[in-house]
Formats: sequence, C-alpha cells, structure tokens
Amino acid sequence: MNKKQIIEFIETQKAVAVIRLPDSDLFEPVAEALYKGGVKIIEITMTVPGALSIIRKAVKNAPSDMLIGVGSVLDAKTAQVAVDAGADFVVSPVVKEEIITAVKNLDKPVMPGAFTPTEIQFAWEAGADIVKVFPADILGIPFFKAVKAPMPHLKLMPTGGVTLTNADQWIQAGASAVGLGSSLVDKKAIAEGNFDQLRKNAETLIKTLNRN
Repeated sequence: MNKKQIIEFIETQKAVAVIRLPDSDLFEPVAEALYKGGVKIIEITMTVPGALSIIRKAVKNAPSDMLIGVGSVLDAKTAQVAVDAGADFVVSPVVKEEIITAVKNLDKPVMPGAFTPTEIQFAWEAGADIVKVFPADILGIPFFKAVKAPMPHLKLMPTGGVTLTNADQWIQAGASAVGLGSSLVDKKAIAEGNFDQLRKNAETLIKTLNRN
C-alpha cells in the first residue's frame, strides 16, 4: 500500500493493536490470534526485545491485508531503521519535529503523540497524518469532543483508556481510529498461553466498533 492507502485503511479498520511483549517469540501467536479476531493493524513498540527483527519477519510473513507499524519511536534515526525494516507507519508518544520530518521524507504515515490542544494542533501543522492523543484515559471522551469542536479538521487516535466495549464511543466523539494495548493484548492471557482469549478480545472489539 502507498501512504494514502495506509491512512485510509487505518481509518476504515479503526483499530490499532499496540503490542508490548517481554519475549519476541510471543509475537507470532499474538498477531495470529488478533488477525483471526478481525484486528488487522499492529503496532510493534520499540520496547519489545528485537523489535526490528520482528518487524522484518512480520512484514515478510503477514497476510496481505495486515499492516505492521512501529511504536514508541523517540528519534528520527529509529524511525528510519524501522521503515527500512518494513514498518508501514510510525507512532511516537511525543511530538518531535525531527521524527515527523523524517517519516514524511520516507513517504510513510506518522502519528506523533500529543496531550493538550496546543500540542495536538502543533503536531498537525508539523505534518502529522494522524495525531495520537495520549494518554487518553486521563483526558476522557468529553475532552476529545471539546477539542474536535473548534478543530474538526484534526485526525486523532486516542490511545490509553480505550477498551473493548467503549471504542465506538471514541469514534463517535470524532476519532479517526483507536489504539488499544493491554485491554486487547491481555498480558495474563499471553503469560498463560491462552491466545484464544486474544482472538475473543479482538472479536469483541470489532463487534463494538461495528455496532453503530
């Protein structure tokens, strides 16, 4: 997919699974379970051991309708090597112009993380394709609606505080997509090897997103 198609796919699918794992060997069964449940966009954070190797392998083996992105990117160099490894998009927890510029030059979607209305608009003006509103659980849906009211042009992705059963409320409040970590990628289920629970979580999420 080209950059425009990737952004459109994210907005159509509406859900990005944020994966943080203690062991790189867990990625494949986790990704497979999420895909079977209907979640087709995965963000592999740079905090995962061997993240770049995982991205390379995932991009090579993933179904054609699955996106593999990178998260927790804190500098332009990391963005560059992640895209070189095959990442379809780049997510950062912060607004850093060097990251935005680097990813734009690589012709991939970039999603910097912002917290306040000023940070959000600054990120957008700097070239963000979608702004990751983080941590969204502290801000809440009312804040989200309040930001979108005077700035409806923004494409936002709340992350943190989005659950399997309230994801649609964030979309209704104006989100272009939602990012989910522990509520979707259940650490306890992974530790127990219960990957079927992840599939069920994904199915619940997709059902929630499609109920309106």
